[in-house]
Order: sequence, then structure tokens, then C-alpha cells
Amino acid sequence: MEIRSVAVIGAGTMGAGIAQVCAQAGWQTHLFDAFPEGLERGMNAINEFWDNGIARGKTTSEQKEEWSSNINTFSDLREAVKDVDLVIEAVPEIMEIKARIFHVLSIETKEDCILATNTSSLSISDIASASGKPDKVIGMHFFNPVPIMKLLELIKHDDCSEETIAIAQAAGEAMGKTTILVNDVPGFATSRLGVVIGNEAIRMLADGVASASDIDTAMRLGYKHPMGPLELTDLVGLDVRCDILNNLAESFADESYRPHPLLVKHVEAGDLGKKSGKGFYDWTSGEKVERDGA
Repeated sequence: MEIRSVAVIGAGTMGAGIAQVCAQAGWQTHLFDAFPEGLERGMNAINEFWDNGIARGKTTSEQKEEWSSNINTFSDLREAVKDVDLVIEAVPEIMEIKARIFHVLSIETKEDCILATNTSSLSISDIASASGKPDKVIGMHFFNPVPIMKLLELIKHDDCSEETIAIAQAAGEAMGKTTILVNDVPGFATSRLGVVIGNEAIRMLADGVASASDIDTAMRLGYKHPMGPLELTDLVGLDVRCDILNNLAESFADESYRPHPLLVKHVEAGDLGKKSGKGFYDWTSGEKVERDGA
């Protein structure tokens, strides 16, 4: 099956980015969010990205006009997913919410529609079981910022069909991504490695080993990471990383995966990283600034 139309469920940071790359791939893209203000923020983020690209000479006004014509926004889930070839769910990492959405998708999508979840840690098999057609369900784990990051982690579960995998791989290629295929285990490959490194960096910061910027510089220059683990945690969201670590601890029955108390402290204070203005760095000025005692 050739993908011609896509519905993206959730217009947050990840959903907006996914909708953007789908529109740029030439697909008719339906961006859904239950809240009008969420749709507005998502579209503003997309347009800001394109406008910045035009200002830097990376894209043209004609390209923006073409891509914009591919996106339509929806506040009715059933209308958003009607007759599309692919649905990509990008709502918060709460199994109950995802299960409810996939139950609706099992009823409202056409028979051959591929159903993908952008979860970074939850069981694809559990999500698929709520869909009524698990052979059509696959994990498509994108990375933030979606329009820039080239990796797309595809996660297969026991009931996922080879056809579904092939279509997801082709879709990833059409979006300009390099895909990897992993099995449905907690944390998959990327989240499991990423959060462990990030949690240890937080422990080092709390222990006074070095400042946040020096820890990040060590990993960028010493190990050629494009971004340090603390800056990356701010970009992904401290709450997201906290949830992943707790999920790993419960899935493996291993308390060593539990989020460091400093991470929990920030989340409880509402310091969730760049999206809230503060995390391990202060982003309120629009630039990354070292925080004292973070």
C-alpha cells in the first residue's frame, strides 16, 4: 500500500513535528488535537520552523505554501482518521489514553489503515491489543526535533505483520528518516540507553562532579554526542524521562532504573525543561543559560 494520507493524533511538540514532516513528504496530513489551543500552538510551531528556514535560505516561500496546503487541522477524532492510510498517535505516555484512542481507531479507520504509536517506552503489544487489528499496529518512535533528527525507531511486536513493517519502513524513508527495527521490549533500544545516560548525568550533577554545561561538553567533545545528556533531557522533557525511567524500573523489577531524586524534584516543581522554561538550564530568554544549583 502506498501512503497518500496521514492523521497525526496530538499537536504537541512531537505531534506537530511529525505532521510537519508528513506534509513535507507530500501527504495529505490531518493534525488532530482535542483542544483548539493545542492545534493553534502546533501550527504556530510548524509555521515558525518554516519561516526560520526561509530566513536562513534553507527553504522557499513556495515550498512553505505547498507544504501548508497539505495540512488540515481537526478537533473531531473520527473525522481526522476517516479514510487515511496511516495514523500516527503522539499523545502523552499514559497507557489508558493510548488504549482508548486505539479502540476508537479500530472502529473508525479503514480496514487496511496502518496504526502507529510514537511511544518511547510503553508496550506496543499492549497498545495493539486495544486496536482490534494488532497486525496493523507498529511503534514509530520519532526524535525531537522531528524535522531535524534523522532516526526513526520502528518497534515490532509478535502480531505485527511483515507488510505493516515494510509499509512503515517505506513511510520512514519518504519522510527522510533512517529506520532501525527493534523488538518490543521495555525502553526499546534508544530510550533505554538514553535515559540511563541521562539519569547518571543527573546523579553526577547532584554529587557535584561538575556543572551541567561541563558534563554536557564532556559528552559532546569526548564521545561525539551531538548534544549533552542534560541538555537533551531538557529538550525531551524531564517529565517524559521520569516516566520512562519509572516504567523501566517496574517492567524489569529493577530499582536501579528509578529516576534520581533531583529529576523527581524538578518535575514536582514544574521545571520540565525547555517547554516550561526551566529544567537543568534556564530557557526563558530563548537561549540556554546555566542555572545555579540546578
